Amino acid sequence: MPAQAQPIEAINVHPFIEKITAAGPVLSDGAWGTQLQSRGLAPGEVPDLWNLIRPETVAEVAKAYVDAGAQIILTNTFGANRVRLGEAGAADKVKAVNEAGARISREAAGGNAFVFASMGPSGKLLINEDVTEEELLDAFTEQAQALADGGAQGLVVETMQDLDEARIAIAAAKVTGLPVVACMVFDSGKDKDRTMFGTTPEQAAAALVEAGADVIGANCGQGIAGFVKVCARLKAAADGRPVWIKANAGLPEMREGRATYAMSAAEFADHVPAVLSAGADFIGGCCGTTPEFIRELHRRLHGK
Repeated sequence: MPAQAQPIEAINVHPFIEKITAAGPVLSDGAWGTQLQSRGLAPGEVPDLWNLIRPETVAEVAKAYVDAGAQIILTNTFGANRVRLGEAGAADKVKAVNEAGARISREAAGGNAFVFASMGPSGKLLINEDVTEEELLDAFTEQAQALADGGAQGLVVETMQDLDEARIAIAAAKVTGLPVVACMVFDSGKDKDRTMFGTTPEQAAAALVEAGADVIGANCGQGIAGFVKVCARLKAAADGRPVWIKANAGLPEMREGRATYAMSAAEFADHVPAVLSAGADFIGGCCGTTPEFIRELHRRLHGK
């Protein structure tokens, strides 16, 4: 007799995640930072503060991804924690920036996409004692609660290199009761399959699951071709959790002080079947990808 599949309840998949993945791969959005740069964000300017000073421009980015067919869009809150905003003299704006970011995306979604709010790293290293675990927990808890208050339907702890920081951010996000996605960056080592600290996909998957992430994955760091093997290894070690993949549009080239990406939407999409075969449940894009990329992914996934 063939072995029976493990009941979904036994692996504690968040009911909301179970619901939205039931019909097959879920299409997420693309890059935000490069999209804001194309709309005038200057080098060194804090993108998160545009939620307060140029909300209509932030809404343009969100709406463009919804119109392109994204089923999940993120928020312009990647660096909106107290540690990073504090460096810009805006630590007192954490609540306002995050609530506005979630609200802008919810309004842009208009009920046609879900909003999972972005929570990026602090930019400080625990190992160097630049920040303490308590400071990180306080900062991520403050951010997560503000995103929930603004209407986020899920939280994405993304672009993490340090597993300890990822664990802290997950713990803070879990307090909200929202589903939590947790993603690491694998761009180091001979095969570009380790984080900056040497963590493998298998080690990351085990730690993220143990920390309580409802979805695990990888984003940023390298082009989509390199994500196929990383995705397969995450999936094999994910203990039944869905896998989230958001790759860059190839490797960047610096032109006039800005990172530019040469990969086309069609070239990016050509790799998606392999990523899905490797086990991705959520697929989207990171740095350099645009609404055109998401539109092309939607066409490949749905034939229209």
